[in-house]
Amino acid sequence: MAKKKQVYKRKPNAYVKKKPYVEQRKPNAPVKVEALADVIYYTDGMTVFDFAEALHRPVAEIIKKLMFMKILASQTQTLDRETVELLTMEYGLELKDEVKTDMTKFEELTIEDDPNSLVERPAVVTIMGHVDHGKTTLLDTIRHSRITAGEAGGITQHIGAYQVSRNGKSITFIDTPGHAAFTEMRARGAKITDIVILVVAADDGVMPQTKEALDHAKAAKSNIIVAVNKMDKVGANPDRVKQELADLNLLAEDWGGSVPFCQISALKGTGVTELLDTIQLVAEMMELKANPARLAAGSVIEAKLDKGKGPVATLLVSNGTLRVGDAFVVGTTYGKIRAMSDDLGRTMTEAKPSTAVVVYGLNDVPMAGDAFMVFADEKQSREIAFKRSDRQIREEKGVNKSMSLEDFFKKAEGTEKVLRLIIKADTQGSIEAFKGAIDKIKVEGTSIDIVRSGVGAITDTDVSLAEASNAIIIGFDVRPQASVRDTATSKGVEIRLYDIIYEALEDIEKAMKGMLDPVFEKKTIGEASVRETFTISKVGTIAGCMVTSGIIKRDSLIKIIRDGIVIHEGKMSSLKRFKDDVKEVKTGYDCGIMVEAYNDIKVDDVIEASELQEVKENA
Repeated sequence: MAKKKQVYKRKPNAYVKKKPYVEQRKPNAPVKVEALADVIYYTDGMTVFDFAEALHRPVAEIIKKLMFMKILASQTQTLDRETVELLTMEYGLELKDEVKTDMTKFEELTIEDDPNSLVERPAVVTIMGHVDHGKTTLLDTIRHSRITAGEAGGITQHIGAYQVSRNGKSITFIDTPGHAAFTEMRARGAKITDIVILVVAADDGVMPQTKEALDHAKAAKSNIIVAVNKMDKVGANPDRVKQELADLNLLAEDWGGSVPFCQISALKGTGVTELLDTIQLVAEMMELKANPARLAAGSVIEAKLDKGKGPVATLLVSNGTLRVGDAFVVGTTYGKIRAMSDDLGRTMTEAKPSTAVVVYGLNDVPMAGDAFMVFADEKQSREIAFKRSDRQIREEKGVNKSMSLEDFFKKAEGTEKVLRLIIKADTQGSIEAFKGAIDKIKVEGTSIDIVRSGVGAITDTDVSLAEASNAIIIGFDVRPQASVRDTATSKGVEIRLYDIIYEALEDIEKAMKGMLDPVFEKKTIGEASVRETFTISKVGTIAGCMVTSGIIKRDSLIKIIRDGIVIHEGKMSSLKRFKDDVKEVKTGYDCGIMVEAYNDIKVDDVIEASELQEVKENA
């Protein structure tokens, strides 16, 4: 019997490869892809790979579409904007140009927060005023009242700032050593203060440093509250204080002005509660808000190098929330926050807006007033810090930060420009005459703002204020000391010295019209201090001098300065070293100087030598 042939049945589709799914659509119909957004941002040098990555599509798919457009390209091929736009339309998306932001200049960025994410923040207050008028006593009284109120037990540590709670809300006080430090912080771009408390003693009235503090507060455009202190003393006269401040254009509310005046005794604690209430009332009117949901940014209040903990800095958070573990850039250094604490020494894990905290984890010690910002990771913060450091080095090699008259006329095109001036003169009459003449200068698109004016020599305080306010210093018959001039040069502040008012007005008007083009400029080349005088009959007075800076030349133009005031200017009739006539004398050497047709030279007078130097057109 023949065997039956065995048939092996194969399972259906066991070895059959499925065909890939082919999308059926009409030719040239746009395809909507699942992208992260409906917008693709174009950047210069965008490649096929970059575009595919932005769309979250395979590179091969993009290359295929380019082939249909009769463009042969690899994944590294650069695409022009027109091609990218056509591809984007193919996928039904919108193309926009990427806006590049230089994050190395983060302190200059204006970040707009969603109004729905903004919440009320505490006011930041700085106390300023004349020495011995009670600034420190007032700060101590406010701090002591907080401790006795049961907010803390033990001794506070000085971190340069602290918070006080009042009516369920907080006030942040900045404990700066004076208005000079306040200005130094502003000069580095720190806009930390919302309200300035101007402390004036009721028995002393307005003093020189009171005026300086007021100038600095106005330049910072901070709201001002006047605290008339020492009301418990015999001879206290608050109306006198109001009158003197009214003369400085600071008018009290009860005199028809807008500035609150509070009468207090910081020593006895009288009126301090009312002062805190006034601060909160002003803060409410200012409607101070911030977004705690974003990465933190702010400024440095103080910084030091601790032997055990390394670089330590007090940061004031102006916006966002600062947390332990955040990577941040501050000034030209960077770090990652290892720990934070407040002025009571309590450990903190996060700091909200308007809160001051001590942070640890910096790579170097920053400067007071430096801006800080938190970034995504430590690598990014390190790269930005290095770039900022390189930029600062380039600036220090010759880039002038502050304004000069030449800078002003070069920029005086387009938008409204403000030329800020600080005026110093030998008499108040000169100042008033100059102010009156300036008011008559009318140049469309420009204006003049006199930041400060005063009688006397140009000082370091004037230079600091000029740096912070981006102002130019104008001097009439006054001269800065060599150290002040050096400080101005290092900070990039221009000092212009004049003997005749109309010459200054002419330069300013030309600058405002964009026409300033000086041919010759008088440059100070040296200074000599008079140590002794010798009167010789039929010859005259010989000044025995020591050259304190620069060089004195026989053909120099000279000015004799007494207590910062120019009392004579003219020419030198002779310059000697011992018995020999010389052409010049350098710093550190003695010399004998005779002034042509002038013998009233006295010990401690300063002889300033200058010469006319040609200014090149493109200098």
